[in-house]
Amino acid sequence: MQKLKKNQLKQERKNKMVKQKACKICNTIYETGEKCPNCDAKESTDSFKGRIVVVNPEKSEIAKKLNIKKKGNFAIKTR
Repeated sequence: MQKLKKNQLKQERKNKMVKQKACKICNTIYETGEKCPNCDAKESTDSFKGRIVVVNPEKSEIAKKLNIKKKGNFAIKTR
C-alpha cells in the first residue's frame, strides 16, 4: 500500500515538472513558449550542458566574456 502511494507521488511530481529549453542562438534557458524570451528565435533544444546564472551582468566577468548583457539563466553548451 505504501509503495503504491510513493509511486503515485513520484509520478505526480514528474508530470508537474516543466521541461526546460535553451535557445540555440543566445543560450537563454526558458520553460514556456515556443520562442526565446530574450531574442525571439524559434531554434531551441532541450539538450544542453551546464548552466550560468547571471545576477549582475555589468559586474560579472563571465558575462562579459560570454557577451551576456541581461540577467538570467544561460546554457554553457547547446546541441
